[in-house]
Amino acid sequence: MTASRRSASAKPGEVASPAASTVSQGQSGPRQRWRLYLRLPAASEPGQHPAGAGAWASLLERGGLPLATEPAKGRVVLAAQLPLGIAGEREILDVILSSCLPVVDVRERVRAGLPPDVQLVDLHDVWVGAPSASAAVLAADYRVEMAGVASPVLQVAAEALLAASSLPCERRREKKTQAFDLRPLIVSIAVTAAVPPAGAGGEGQTAMLRTRLRHRPDAVGRPEDLVGALMAPPAPPLGGDLRVLGIVRERLLTGDDACEAPGDRAAQHAADASARTPRLDRIRAPRRLVRGAIARRPPASGL
Repeated sequence: MTASRRSASAKPGEVASPAASTVSQGQSGPRQRWRLYLRLPAASEPGQHPAGAGAWASLLERGGLPLATEPAKGRVVLAAQLPLGIAGEREILDVILSSCLPVVDVRERVRAGLPPDVQLVDLHDVWVGAPSASAAVLAADYRVEMAGVASPVLQVAAEALLAASSLPCERRREKKTQAFDLRPLIVSIAVTAAVPPAGAGGEGQTAMLRTRLRHRPDAVGRPEDLVGALMAPPAPPLGGDLRVLGIVRERLLTGDDACEAPGDRAAQHAADASARTPRLDRIRAPRRLVRGAIARRPPASGL
């Protein structure tokens, strides 16, 4: 084998350049794609969790995962950044590999590369050509533990928000202020009484709020904006000092159910099953059977 070996794209009589040969030999395209579900604790300051795709890629390669190296391909894609102070129970991370591995090997290598406080909850393979994880996310489920206001009072405030046609809101980032409507981003809100955490002391009444918030290209629903809306009109006065004890992002939704309330899916399945159940007044015998019955009808007796 000579050094002047032609590449697959070179024309007859032409010799591939050394640079092109080096690039083609040093690159490995995508062969397999896995979607990882991770549990992350709440970070109190930047840097406690890997920041960006490059940091995640370094960790996974350290564990022995063969990530694809082809340029312009997202080897590691985080579905949605986890804000400070919020824990994640099923954060989505897509990884593209340069070779096909069984699920047992992928699980072992991922766990070997993850930090001690990050846990692999689940994983499954995804078609390599499917939309990226960040583009597939449509909504997220949160639970917010609060104290200082009784759960029935918070439920009334939540119903007032759901009944509103618009909820103007502002989000400040450094010197910029972003104005948006919070109402279209809210899918559902549910409030229940909760047991005060250990050591809460005089926290008094504790409530658990669960909400589903939409992710849109122009705006993303955030639980802290929802908590702020509970303390302002059109919600009635709460009559107490509302305090947030903790926020958890339970999961990110990537399917059609992301636009439904958590209980709507079961109701829809029941409705679909009812629609598929045949009704007696809609059942008709096939025409050939009807004709056969007419042909075999006994002659009139003449009485």
